Amino acid sequence: MRQLYSFFIQVFEWLLPVLGFFSAKLKEFRQVRQGVFSRLKSDLNPGDQVIWVHAASLGEYEQAVPVLEELRKNYPTAKIVLTFFSPSGYTIRKNTPLADVVTYLPLDTPVNARKFVKLVNPKLVLFVKYEFWPNFLEELKTHDVHTLLISGIFRESQPFFKWYGSWMKQSLNTFRHFFLQNKESLKALKKMGFTNASVSGDTRFDRVSRQRTYDNSLQFIEDFKQDQLLLVCGSTWPEDEKLLIDFINSTSIKVVVAPHKIDAEQIADFIKQLKRKSVNYSDYKQKDLPEAEVLILNHVGLLTKVYAYADIAYVGGAAGTTGLHNILEPATFGIPIITGTHIDKFPEAQDLRRLAGLFTVSDATETETLLNKLVSEEDFRNQTGMIAGHFISSQTGATQEIMNYLNSQTLTA
Repeated sequence: MRQLYSFFIQVFEWLLPVLGFFSAKLKEFRQVRQGVFSRLKSDLNPGDQVIWVHAASLGEYEQAVPVLEELRKNYPTAKIVLTFFSPSGYTIRKNTPLADVVTYLPLDTPVNARKFVKLVNPKLVLFVKYEFWPNFLEELKTHDVHTLLISGIFRESQPFFKWYGSWMKQSLNTFRHFFLQNKESLKALKKMGFTNASVSGDTRFDRVSRQRTYDNSLQFIEDFKQDQLLLVCGSTWPEDEKLLIDFINSTSIKVVVAPHKIDAEQIADFIKQLKRKSVNYSDYKQKDLPEAEVLILNHVGLLTKVYAYADIAYVGGAAGTTGLHNILEPATFGIPIITGTHIDKFPEAQDLRRLAGLFTVSDATETETLLNKLVSEEDFRNQTGMIAGHFISSQTGATQEIMNYLNSQTLTA
């Protein structure tokens, strides 16, 4: 079955030049990977001690950050190679100081896997969460490379548990240890016969917890907020904005709206619905900010720091089917969180809702009622925020468990 999988991946790679004529995404997919091997040849030397960390996309990178920081401190002479599969991760973090080489992961063909592993020659490999590439894993196993999965998640809906994907279980033998997010994942792994696993938790909690220790100051937000309450609506989609628009138009507090997709047309449509004075981040003038009532954050990379100024947060993605975005970023600052109702695949959101640190809303009326309650009742707002903040602090420690394991091993990196 692996041979059949490899055959189809190889055919896809051969067809990419042709498919690129019909799809801009596939054209980009091919183009960004064309220079991977030459980049590795120029940036790595045969004698380098290399640690390879693979994060599928931006979310997995954020999970890897606290581990990358510790690897930098514990293995200062090692070179860190960071790979992404998705452009959303690579484009935003290609210049991160936490890695020496940042590049795309080539397609998972046997030839690519052999060439990549030979060039990188890693002494330690960490895969984040749940992206498994059988040929790369098989090649790492062939070379007996110390390979770990961190912040791993296993569900019985994954191919490993289906008749058509049982062959993929063999690739899991590559991992020396599985650091898992929850007990359900541990139970699922044990069902497949793996016992080299432990529940360490999710390194995202360490990542967001550390955010409080960084400099989160933003002068433009201070100029905008003044001494008023601030609602930050992060990573919103049109479905979320439909829930929020009535409240935004009727409230007197300041509001920041940070669309997940920076689409000029969609943003213009949203602004047309506003009855309050608004300004875009991309063209604001400092003198305009104090009088503005709604700030559209049409810029990537600032939202995490903006949450530090929020009194209430709405996190987008769960009003529709796109998927809930990061609730942990605002929670770490101890503020109440509101989302849409589609949180079934997000255990951290379900856990926080059970604790009453997060509320879900299904329509504009429900959204407006809840937000007005949070605005008018300070004790309710503070109590809800305190629950959210405590939830984060109680879940930290996964990074330290991973580093304790590495410190107990004989690693040459």
